[in-house]
Order: sequence, then C-alpha cells, then structure tokens
Amino acid sequence: MSATSSSQIQRHINGYLDHLLVERGLAKNSMAAYRRDLGRYLEFLNTKGFEDFSKVSANDISDFLISLRLGSDQHPALAPSSAARTLIAVRGLHAFLAKEGITTTDSARAVKPPGVSKRLPKALTFAEVERLLGAVGAGSDTDISVLMMRDQALLELLYGTGARISELTDLSLDDVSTLSKELPILRLKGKGNKERLVPVGSHALNALDRYLVRSRPVLSGKSKADSALFLNARGTKLSRQSAWSILQAAAQRADLAGKVSPHTMRHSFATHLLENGADVRVVQELLGHASVTTTQIYTLVTVDQLREVYATAHPRARARN
Repeated sequence: MSATSSSQIQRHINGYLDHLLVERGLAKNSMAAYRRDLGRYLEFLNTKGFEDFSKVSANDISDFLISLRLGSDQHPALAPSSAARTLIAVRGLHAFLAKEGITTTDSARAVKPPGVSKRLPKALTFAEVERLLGAVGAGSDTDISVLMMRDQALLELLYGTGARISELTDLSLDDVSTLSKELPILRLKGKGNKERLVPVGSHALNALDRYLVRSRPVLSGKSKADSALFLNARGTKLSRQSAWSILQAAAQRADLAGKVSPHTMRHSFATHLLENGADVRVVQELLGHASVTTTQIYTLVTVDQLREVYATAHPRARARN
C-alpha cells in the first residue's frame, strides 16, 4: 500500500478522534482507549493493504473481529468484552465516515459484537464496608494521624457518594466550599465533563470536616499553591494511583484483600441503595450513568439476594424430603 493511502486512512481516523474530543467531549481515559482500539484497526487495514475506507466491507470488519479473538504474534487474544469494546470504536468510526460523506455506506453497521456474559459486579456487605472504613490508618504518630484523617475522608466520600476515584481526586477546595449540614450536596464532574449533584451523608461530612480543619492545613503547608482537595504527604495533589493504594492498604488491614477492586466502593454504594428500596432511576442519576440499562445490572445483585432469602425462608420454597 502506498504511503499516500496509508496517510489518508490515518487522517480520517484522526478526524474521528478530533470529533470525539471536541464535539462529544470524551474524557481523557476514554480518548486513550479509542486511540488504542483504532490504532489496532489501522494496523489491520495496513496489513490487508487497503487504500481507503470505501473498500472496507462488513466481511473485512468481521475478519478484524475474529483476529481480535484469535490474537497474533504481535497482540494477545482479547476477551469477548475487550473485543466488543474495540468493535464499538470501529462501528463509531464507520458511522462517522458515512455521516461525513467520506464513504457511501456504513460498512460496520451490520457487524455485531461478540456476546458478553453479564457478570454481577462485586459488592461488599454493609458489615464489610464498616470493617474497611474502620481499618483506615494506624498508629499515633502525628504525621500518620494527619494522613489517617485524609484517608478516612477519602474512603467515606467514596462509599458515601458512589463517586469514581478520579472524580474525588480531581476535586478542588472550591468544589467543597459550599458543603454544609444544611446543604450537603456535592457537585461531581464525571465522564465527558458531565456534572451531577450527589448528596453527602453525615459520616462523610464529619470525616471531610475533620480533614479540612485538622489535616489538610498541615499537608498544604508544604505546598500552599496546590488547590486540590486531597493532598499527598508532599502537599501536592493526591494521584488516582495513590488513592487506590490507600484503599488497598485499608482492605489488607480489614482482612478483605482480594475482595476490593477499583470499582468496589461504587458497586457497594449502588447495591446497598437498591437493597434498601431506592429507585433504579435515582441510582442512575447518582452514579452519572447515561443509560438506566447500565445501572440495571445492579438490580441483578439484589434479585439474586432475594432469591436466596426466599429459598431459605419461605416454608414452601423447597420440596420436603
């Protein structure tokens, strides 16, 4: 394939990525995933010698999907969920090309992603959450106590709001300046810079107040210029990776190692609300999901629990021996 045709395909992919960034306002992590997935698609097209997108058929895209599942010397085979995500990026690209008049048809429209089994999100029980939050920090040293108050505020907010960890580490002091017992509402900025309002419970409010009054001034003394809400020991913004390390350390102390994953607190927040009667659409708003379908997977957890309770508690649930 000529360098001209190769650069033409690359240019159209770059145009779609610009569209995602500027027109749709995708978050940084989402953009990185799209670049990675479409980069793999570009590599496939180059290998097959395509000159432009108008020559790509549905069969070719199906072959690409098969190659994702089979893997190669350069790339390991992808799980169905990862292959489905990559195909979504390719389908979006071809829909964009057709809409812009670059191609006459949407070649990817008829190509369906592989079936992905619905795995129930892992959630901690309420007792396990309390154990986890009670295991934050250790010792009586002044520096440790300062960090312990920060960690307590971070994890209480994680469970109390259902926020993503990046949403909390991106908060500034201004974002919490209006928080009070009279108006305990936090404004979070989620994927695609979409904002949502989330109530904050009394436990999280008290932990945050303790951190702001007694801990953050000590940490900020090392770097007064940083306006981030959560600071590290050097007085600069706490990274997402460091925040997860804090969670993992608490999980170890609470004997919950292996049960706490990056989304565990968010899953637990949603599951516990639904178990206690919250409407799924309210939970959708609190989590910032664009579609209620995404939220409904949590209802599978509660239905499973209901089935288990019914089987053990109802006198006619099981046949007698």
